[in-house]
Amino acid sequence: MGVEQLKIAVISVLLVFFASTTKAQPAAGAQPAAGGAQPAAGAQPAAGGAQPAAGGAQPAAGGAQPAAEGAQPAAGAAQPAAGGAVLDVVAKFGAKADEQTDLNPALMNAWKEACASPTPTTIVIPKGTFLLSKAELTGPCKARVEIQLQGTVKAPGDPAAFKTPDWIVFSNVVGLTLNGGGVIDGQGPLAWGKNTCAKDKFCAALPVNLRFNFVSDAIIQDITTKDSKQFHVNILGCKNIKFIKFTVSAPGDSANTDGIHIGRSDGVSILDTTIKTGDDCISLGDGSKNVTVIGVTCGPGHGISVGSLGKWKNEEPVNGVFVRNCTISGTSNGVRIKSWPAAEAGTASDMHFEDITMDNVGNPILVDQEYCPWNQCNLKAPSKVKLSKISFKNIRGTSSTAEVVKLVCSKSLPCEEVNLADIDLAFKGAGGPGVSQCSHVKPNLTGKMNPPACTAEGTKIAAN
Repeated sequence: MGVEQLKIAVISVLLVFFASTTKAQPAAGAQPAAGGAQPAAGAQPAAGGAQPAAGGAQPAAGGAQPAAEGAQPAAGAAQPAAGGAVLDVVAKFGAKADEQTDLNPALMNAWKEACASPTPTTIVIPKGTFLLSKAELTGPCKARVEIQLQGTVKAPGDPAAFKTPDWIVFSNVVGLTLNGGGVIDGQGPLAWGKNTCAKDKFCAALPVNLRFNFVSDAIIQDITTKDSKQFHVNILGCKNIKFIKFTVSAPGDSANTDGIHIGRSDGVSILDTTIKTGDDCISLGDGSKNVTVIGVTCGPGHGISVGSLGKWKNEEPVNGVFVRNCTISGTSNGVRIKSWPAAEAGTASDMHFEDITMDNVGNPILVDQEYCPWNQCNLKAPSKVKLSKISFKNIRGTSSTAEVVKLVCSKSLPCEEVNLADIDLAFKGAGGPGVSQCSHVKPNLTGKMNPPACTAEGTKIAAN
């Protein structure tokens, strides 16, 4: 073997040796995925799939990355979304948690950079309390954006600071995650006394804590919305949006502070959530489709409601509402469907309420097609909203009103395919026992009926 051939042989052996000893090491800068592989940008977990555990690792201030090649992140270190960058609003954009400096410029700059990134990006709002005048977070974005809110953001307390009924708004975004265990504080007490909606149907609109307009494939998890001046969450034109371990917190006397309001959206899921507020815990407007509510604790508040429907022209149908394994406590209503009389036409169908516990709840089961708050309508004209395919199953507990079950349907459009099964609701107040009233409906009955179905004075059974 010549000298040159010997050199080539030696180099070949050395290359094989080094390749075998280095191939198991990650490339410089590679980040281990927290808890395993993350979905690609825009990909969603399968329905019912595992969600990140609440209380998981939070990003450290400054978005520190693991120092050593292949090293594991330290406890509390930031986890970027599927290999993307981490943008800390304090460390990179100069935000100050002093409750005086407006977070808006730092947050908007972070959002602009994240939204323009071709790879998933995480924005971190670290622990501390930040003043936020307003935030309009608008897409479309090039990849998924995650906001880890670890601290508290506060709205200006004075309602006069808002020219429109918006505070934090996400619009036209596909692929959004909002998590981190933080608090969104609307500072509502100054506004609640100025809410005139109880006597004025043209009342001035106050800002909503969180708006989601035309957002798709979103997860909102382990976040608290507190003391909104109006609705806490408003969802419009959205698809496939999940609320998981979400919290709504406001006193029972806070006016018009619906917890989560849904309108013209498809595939909204509200899971393992606690809602305490001064109006409906969850309300569904027209165009709500395929809405799932599981494991929700509601109260104080006005219960879980479909409607009100039929107030406006060209309302879209409601179809596919599934509420189960919920607990409702101390509310003025339980589960209800409501529509206005003497108003506009509409339909609502395929609505099911199952395995629900009531604790001292007024009107635990209520269909009210004579809904007319503040005497703003003509009760002599029937509702034009057609209700069908409704079930109330395995609903138990206690009622604070003698009218335990009340199914008041439209005289011109009687309810159809209504099922009551295994109802056990006790009323122990003065004038007891509880009663069940039915108007313009003939429900199908299965199992236990306490109180006996459709036996109250004034009951008007619909013809077959």
